[in-house]
Amino acid sequence: MSSTLTDASPVHADPADGLAVLEQRKSRAEMFGIPLAVLAELTHRCPLQCPYCSNPVELERGGAELTTDEWKRVLSELAAIGVLQIHFSGGEPTARKDLVELVQHATDVGLYTNLITSAVLLTKDKLAALADAGLCHVQISFQGSEQGVADRVAGLKDAHAKKIEAAGWTRELGLPLTVNAVMHRQNLFQLADIIQMAVDLDADRLEVANVQYYGWALKNRPALMPTIEQIDETSRIVEEAEAQLKGILAIDYVVPDYYALRPKKCMGGWGRQFFNISPSGKILPCHAAETITGLAFESVRDHSIAWIWQNSEAFNRYRGTGWMPEPCRSCEYKEIDYGGCRCQAFALTGNAGNTDPACALSPVHEQIFKTAMAEAAGDNRRFIYRNFAGGTLEADPHGA
Repeated sequence: MSSTLTDASPVHADPADGLAVLEQRKSRAEMFGIPLAVLAELTHRCPLQCPYCSNPVELERGGAELTTDEWKRVLSELAAIGVLQIHFSGGEPTARKDLVELVQHATDVGLYTNLITSAVLLTKDKLAALADAGLCHVQISFQGSEQGVADRVAGLKDAHAKKIEAAGWTRELGLPLTVNAVMHRQNLFQLADIIQMAVDLDADRLEVANVQYYGWALKNRPALMPTIEQIDETSRIVEEAEAQLKGILAIDYVVPDYYALRPKKCMGGWGRQFFNISPSGKILPCHAAETITGLAFESVRDHSIAWIWQNSEAFNRYRGTGWMPEPCRSCEYKEIDYGGCRCQAFALTGNAGNTDPACALSPVHEQIFKTAMAEAAGDNRRFIYRNFAGGTLEADPHGA
């Protein structure tokens, strides 16, 4: 039996009966319960080509996506087992023609609904229809504070202007607004202006998230990695803004792992507080879990969500602390950070069970720090744009 599981017998409840599964008390998962919020990636289709996209490099095609009726069943099941919030994401969730219908169903079964969107496909009428269907909150991603930088990062002309317009509609309709700003070497110089932009847009919240390097971002790391001086300046700007804008704008700030001394508790710990549903219905412990080759993820087409949460080998592989190698196993922080990011460990060491290289105790920590500094000092600026073809290198502005 895997060292990540308890010695108790596996759950034998009907895998199609989510409530029956949750009533069992025979797996490690029952210690945590079902997460309060779940991310639903409705599709990997997206008009943007962001080089740091959190979707896997091998994107799921439209033909593999769950149908409207399948997503409705999933939403009903989530509500029945105690999930309170559903975050509709993608790709671009508004690429789904049934989005209003899905939001209405989520509302009908009692779920709080949040839309995480690029906003470039939205119209005011579509957003109003979503609001009428019960949409509770809107998060719009921004790639910069002005059109030149933002449109280049997004790989789409006029994207920034459309986002600004959609943010205005969001507030006109009385919906709360969060601005998502993914930061990297080529837009960090605009951070102060992005913060002011969020205030001007009457946003309630701003996420300042430095790029996390797996999947598409790993392919683009040499073009995205900030300098340590940029990170120090970023921290200073955020600290000042938090003090000045208290009660006006809430700011969440995520520091890049490559310059950290200790890893973050990624997603609250593997299989502890979060799961993600892929467009084809696979239940994942985090957005990037499919980057770890060798793990098989169960689908809602085959099992109930509760059964997967309790029994999936992929979820139980790195749950808790029993799987940990040294020095994690003896570390005083092991039940604080839960070993950090498994996807990052896999991306940088080839083994998801290794110590997260963001930790100073990792034997490769010093090397990744040196790699970050070297890439940040380089002159590589060209992006590999995200697409279904596996990526397209940005045109050379000098025509070389």
